[in-house]
Amino acid sequence: MSLTVSTVNVNGIRAAVKHRSAANRGFHSWLDGAGVDIVLLQEIRASEDLAREALAPALDDGWQLAMSPSVVKGHAGVGVLSRLPLGAARTGFGSAEFDATGRYLEVDLDTPLGPTTAASLYLPKGAAAPVADTEPKLREKYAEKVRFLDEFGAYLTRLARRRRHVVVGGDWNIAHAEADIKNWKGNLKNPGFLPHERSWVGERLAGGWSDVMRDLAPDEAGPYSWWSWRGKAFDNDSGWRIDYQLANRSLAARAVKATVDRAAAYDLRWSDHAPVTVIYD
Repeated sequence: MSLTVSTVNVNGIRAAVKHRSAANRGFHSWLDGAGVDIVLLQEIRASEDLAREALAPALDDGWQLAMSPSVVKGHAGVGVLSRLPLGAARTGFGSAEFDATGRYLEVDLDTPLGPTTAASLYLPKGAAAPVADTEPKLREKYAEKVRFLDEFGAYLTRLARRRRHVVVGGDWNIAHAEADIKNWKGNLKNPGFLPHERSWVGERLAGGWSDVMRDLAPDEAGPYSWWSWRGKAFDNDSGWRIDYQLANRSLAARAVKATVDRAAAYDLRWSDHAPVTVIYD
């Protein structure tokens, strides 16, 4: 009687499922061998019709999909792919600014562990470079992230109190601690590792949520879940741990194993992220 949940930023579902060879069908090859019950998807970057077309082999095999696409074509989009029957689905978290942008979706399910809510999150990145006073576009991108954190943080506080199991998995775009980035010294001024962001994660962990991977591997560097496509980042394992599952107390107490499904080689990657899988028992 266990529940296995994966979360992965697919970096475009249509690209992730492209057949590279008979033996490697991208996302579908991974899904066939993953042995999971629920997959939380981020950055689908497609309409629901196009996503269902890309996921047709899985849907024909009995998987069910709930999805929240973005109103911006080809941008963001989150989903819940499940072997278990899907219950009520809710898009967003009550935000006039963000609910239509394909960044949060939660679904209720009856699981072997009891009533469970599984949510997929794609938190804004903020910017790809240091936020300096002379760069107004970067400042606005980061300001958008701060607004998201403020609204979503308040929602997570309420969500943690639900009298059922809850897991929020996704691309959080924040590395909480030095152990979560290979080159943490070189990223002290970069979005994703700024003091405000790291404190925000810490507040969630102090408010009823558990970072399941870190709880199960407290002394491990990483394990990283994202590597740049550029250079030798993947080969050198110079990555970031920004994909994780936060579970409320009742579900976190059931976590027994967490892994990152890192590709065996650079040319076998179907996303710049790797699935993060947790077994709850």
